[in-house]
Amino acid sequence: MFPTDRPRRLRANPGIRRLVAETDVRPRHLILPVFVAEGLDAPKPITSMPGVVQHTRESLRKAAAEAAAAGVGGIMLFGVPARRDAVGSGATDPQGILNVALADVRAEVGDALPVMADTCLDEFTDHGHCGVLDAHGAVDNDATLPIYGEMAVAQARAGAHVVAPSGMMDGQVGVIRAALDEAGFRDTAILAYSAKYASAFYGPFREAVDSQLQGDRRTYQQDPANAREAAREAALDLDEGADMVMVKPAMAYLDVLRRVADSADVPVAAYQVSGEYAMISAAVERGWLDRERTILESLTGIRRAGADLVLTYWATEATAWLDR
Repeated sequence: MFPTDRPRRLRANPGIRRLVAETDVRPRHLILPVFVAEGLDAPKPITSMPGVVQHTRESLRKAAAEAAAAGVGGIMLFGVPARRDAVGSGATDPQGILNVALADVRAEVGDALPVMADTCLDEFTDHGHCGVLDAHGAVDNDATLPIYGEMAVAQARAGAHVVAPSGMMDGQVGVIRAALDEAGFRDTAILAYSAKYASAFYGPFREAVDSQLQGDRRTYQQDPANAREAAREAALDLDEGADMVMVKPAMAYLDVLRRVADSADVPVAAYQVSGEYAMISAAVERGWLDRERTILESLTGIRRAGADLVLTYWATEATAWLDR
């Protein structure tokens, strides 16, 4: 009579498997990160991220419209300016590339697609760090905070529904919340990059934003060895007014994602970063992995670990596969 328990009964056919599935991935769970560059007359391929481009303003509008039509949950904009300076002044300039692109996208999609803005100086500084530098060349946390507040207000004024501080400066969420409220943007939400690690998996992103980074970001991004610290960071951001929190990267930090998801009482996001995208793409190009199955399995794993939202460069494309 052995075995009496047969778990395989619930795997017998696609209908049964769908019936008892514990985790799903729907278009609304996915957020599309996009890059828009100043001065381009055509989209520019990012060689380390096959299929991803630096958009022109016009091609970005098209990508946003496609994402909205596919039911994607949101779109996250990163700006690539033609000129940079020590304080990242292009980030707060109403005519800076990120702010004009936010206005373009909001005009294109209205409220049909949540428009999100990366709120960080690294793309705009000539040294590539996420904050201004002191006389010794170190990132000055407290001198950076008011610039983040000004940047967030500029993004909200341009049309962002959500601002996403990613610089890992202590106190950044509280300063941004106060600045938004004072400027009359009380309904603009904050998605805090609460647990952002100093990761090697960001490599291709450097090309995507033409990073000018000198040195590394280990004095402000988290040590990959630490997990408890992530829950502390998320708790601090929630106390300061974050509406959502994020873990970045995703796949090498699923344990951290679960820890944050278990402790936070707000939506939790995870970012499937450029290096994760590049690894899967490279293996697929060599015929080592099945593309669609691998992408969907990776997204399901991130959702299963606790992510309510997943930032992924496959967001729009993946929506077509979810009901197969």
